[in-house]
Amino acid sequence: MEYTINALSRIAGVSNRTLRYYDEIGLLAPKRKNSNGYRIYGKQEIEKLQQILFYRNLEMPLDNIKQILNDVHFDSEKALMDHRQRLLAKKAQIDQLLKTIDKTLANKRGDLQMSDKEKFEGFKEELLKKNETQYGTEIREKYGAETIKKTNQKFAGLSQEDYNKMQDLSAKILEDLKIARQTNDPASKEALQVAQIHKEWLSFTWPSYSKEAHRGLAQMYVDDPRFTSYYDESAGNGAAKFLRDAIFNFLN
Repeated sequence: MEYTINALSRIAGVSNRTLRYYDEIGLLAPKRKNSNGYRIYGKQEIEKLQQILFYRNLEMPLDNIKQILNDVHFDSEKALMDHRQRLLAKKAQIDQLLKTIDKTLANKRGDLQMSDKEKFEGFKEELLKKNETQYGTEIREKYGAETIKKTNQKFAGLSQEDYNKMQDLSAKILEDLKIARQTNDPASKEALQVAQIHKEWLSFTWPSYSKEAHRGLAQMYVDDPRFTSYYDESAGNGAAKFLRDAIFNFLN
């Protein structure tokens, strides 16, 4: 079955303007245009739009979605299984936060006693599951399942004080990275300081540190568009590459 842009807009719940924009950026072109110039979408385009909306639901940038879907090795069935796993992880995150909220309300009403540690466990659990959803497959392939298991265990066992320190360092990396990039020199004092802070940040979760693993993670920031997008959107275009180069200089 084929659909005009208006019909597809209605059944998919997206605006005509969005569909036109997807066409303009090369993300979703119509099957053809009829004699009146109207965009016509067929089965393949509908399936592709569904994939796009799945990825958008996971808050993935359009440039990354385009790169994934245009890959000659893209497997739609595998992608659907991946979407399912990510959505299950997302559901688990929400369930954990709801559980924490319910316990907090019960604590305020005097129905149970809640320790300070319990008040923050939901947030740590959410972050763990979010990272698992976004990067679980890739980091296991790179570092091994056992290493990632130990890393997650170490993170889950962080005291509230150490958790706060880790979060502060994460923010400082981005702030100092913006400043260091102004030097245009990934070997500058400012750049090397960012790399040092990055190493300290890793110490909160890595069971053991090695230059080789640090170098591999830095390279992943450039090779994986999701990491690249995170740093570039947070600290400016080219931030991921600058951080990679700063870490390489730091490790030499």
